[in-house]
Amino acid sequence: MTKTKNDIAWAKLFDKYNILPHVKKHEYFEITAAQINEFREARLMTKFDHKSNLPQMFEQNGLSILPVTRGSYIISNLKAYHKFENVKPEVKTIIFPDYIETIDYENITSESAAISCAYITGILGNFIEDEEILPTVFGRMSSGQFNFNIQNVAQGTNFTVNVQNSQIEIDAGYESLRYFTLIEAKNSLSDDFLVRQIYYPFRCWQSKIRKDIKNVYLTYSNGIFSLYEYQFREPSHYNSLFLVRQKNYTIDKGNIELEDIKEILRTVQIVEEPRLQFPQANSFLRLINLCELLHESEVLTRDEITTMYDFANRQTNYYTDAARYLGLVDKAKNNDGEIIYFLTDEGRDLFKLSLRARQLEFVRIILSYRVFNETLKLYLRAGIVPADEVVTIMKQSNLYNINSNDTFYRRASTVKKWIEWIIELTL
Repeated sequence: MTKTKNDIAWAKLFDKYNILPHVKKHEYFEITAAQINEFREARLMTKFDHKSNLPQMFEQNGLSILPVTRGSYIISNLKAYHKFENVKPEVKTIIFPDYIETIDYENITSESAAISCAYITGILGNFIEDEEILPTVFGRMSSGQFNFNIQNVAQGTNFTVNVQNSQIEIDAGYESLRYFTLIEAKNSLSDDFLVRQIYYPFRCWQSKIRKDIKNVYLTYSNGIFSLYEYQFREPSHYNSLFLVRQKNYTIDKGNIELEDIKEILRTVQIVEEPRLQFPQANSFLRLINLCELLHESEVLTRDEITTMYDFANRQTNYYTDAARYLGLVDKAKNNDGEIIYFLTDEGRDLFKLSLRARQLEFVRIILSYRVFNETLKLYLRAGIVPADEVVTIMKQSNLYNINSNDTFYRRASTVKKWIEWIIELTL
C-alpha cells in the first residue's frame, strides 16, 4: 500500500515515543505540536476530517486524535467520527435573487461562498425554520474549558477528555430571536465527518449564551446544498448526537429533460478508446467533486487529494484515473518528484459553463465512449441494464488491459452507476 507523508511521519513518531504501548497501558497518549513538528508540520499531521484520512498507524490500531489545548493532542481508541445517515430527501429548488452580482452561484468554489449563497437565497432560514437570522460570528477562537465523555471503542467504556482552551474555527454563526445556529461547511462529498468540528463550537457557545443552539453541517457540490441538523442528547457526551433533520436544496437552473439526453445520444461522436485503465469509480458525483476541488486549487498532489477528501489511497487512484480516462484531468511530476493532478483544458472549460450546460457537457463526454453510449441505448430500450449485457458490450469495445471476467464485472458496476447518474438528471 502506498504511504503518504503523514503515514511515514506518524510511523516515526509512534516508534520514537512508544505510543502504542503507552495507549494500551494508560488508555491514551498525549502529544504536543512541538513533538509532531520534529517530523512534519503539526497542522498537516492532525487534520483528519474523515475517518478514511487517518494515517495507517491510526487506522490499523483503531486510534483517533483530538486536540485538548492550543498545542497538544490526545491519541486513543476514540469514536471520533459519525457516519452520515442514509436519507435521500427530495431536492427543493430555490430562486437566486436577481439583484445579486457579487456571487456567481453557478461557480461556487469555496465553503464561504457556499454559506453566503445559502444565506442570501433563504436556504439557511428555510432549513432551520427561522427566517430572521443574522450573521454574528465566524473564524478562529478559543474553545474555553470543558470536559466531555467519549466512547473508547477498544474497551467499550467512556473516556473523559479535558479541553483547556483548544483552538476552534467556526465557519459561520447566525443568530435570531430564538436560536443561535453554528455552521460547519464543506465543499467536498463524504461518508462521515469528524464530530469535533461541530461539538467543540457547540460546547464553547453553550456556556456563553442562553439561547438554544442548532448545529448544522452543510456540504455543497455540483449545485446541491445538503444540510444536516444535529443535536446532542447529553451535552457532555461527544457521541450522543442525533440527526434532527436533513434537506437538500438547489438553485433554479432550468430542468434537464430526457429529450436533452436523447439528443446528445443521437449527435455525439464516439471517440477512440484511450490506452488508460477503464474507470472503477462508481460515484460520478464524487468524480465531479474532484474536478471542482482541482478547479479551486488548480494543482493537488495525490497526498493532498487523499488527505483533504474522504478518499483512501486506492480510491484516490480510482477517481483520478477515471477523470483522466474522460480527458478531464491529467497528471505530471513536480520538482520534488511528487505526482500532481490538474484539470485539462477540457476540464477547465467545464467551469465556464452554466450549471445546466455543465451537466449536459458531462453527459456528452461520458456518452462519447462506446461502452456508455451503447449501455444507455440498452437502458432506454429495456428500462434496465443487466450486468451480463454490459459486460458483453465492454468485451466488444477494445478496452485497455482488462484480462479477467471478474475485472469486467467490477468495471461494469461503474458503467451502470454512471448511466443511473445520467438518468437521474431528468427526474
